[in-house]
Amino acid sequence: MKFGIAIFPTDYAIPMTELGPAVEEAGFESLWVAEHSHIPVSRESPWPGGAELPKHYWHTLDPFIALTAAALATKNLKVGTGICLVVERDPIQTAKQVASLDHLSVGRFLFGIGGGWNKEEMANHGTDFSTRWKLLRERVEAMKSIWTQDVSEYHGEMVDFGPMWCWPKPVQKPHPPIILGGSGPNILKRVVAYADGWMPNRGDILSRLPELRELATAAGRGDIPITVYPAATKEDIEQMQNAGVDRCIWYVPPDGRDQALARLDELEKLTRPYR
Repeated sequence: MKFGIAIFPTDYAIPMTELGPAVEEAGFESLWVAEHSHIPVSRESPWPGGAELPKHYWHTLDPFIALTAAALATKNLKVGTGICLVVERDPIQTAKQVASLDHLSVGRFLFGIGGGWNKEEMANHGTDFSTRWKLLRERVEAMKSIWTQDVSEYHGEMVDFGPMWCWPKPVQKPHPPIILGGSGPNILKRVVAYADGWMPNRGDILSRLPELRELATAAGRGDIPITVYPAATKEDIEQMQNAGVDRCIWYVPPDGRDQALARLDELEKLTRPYR
């Protein structure tokens, strides 16, 4: 099983050029960053994590810039978005950013994506909350076309463009792994339809694994890797390991260097026996 570290890469957090090497030196496989372009002051959408939304949600750096800094400061560490809000991004530009980061990192990028929860944030980007999943799928399909074809085009209901050239192409073939986040009732069907992995963020994850495997088999697919955010306990690690989970990720604080490194040290000691 692989182990990763995640952070909200804020403007007051440990620099990514320092965190990346520290995570790599501690023996972790990957470093992940969250994304929010902004948070509307209205705060109408309830935060799934509780009542009070932490301020780091509106202090995050752009994920592709943050991960580029981490990638260039490391040699083998994989870097990932956990998650990228594709429903708030232009698919042509995002395809270029993904391919550029995969190029600069020499094939170390993991593309975690999701539908998001903040209706007002999406609305500011022109995205309708009720159709976000359809939009997400079309944007993913359009990006796959750009990454894998010399002359690419896509014609959907929500994304449409004619033949075009767009380079660079990703180092990883056919493209970086697309890891779909979410825990809603239809998420497993979506994972099997257009993703390479599942990244649930809440709920009873293990009880849904048989259904995921059944759907994958019916679709003619092999095992689909699963990335989770468990509690930082030996019991949780062992439970996930026994269930066949591929990767466990834990957050370090976004509030400064000392706090992040102290938590990283704790997590390194916790995971050492399972490597």
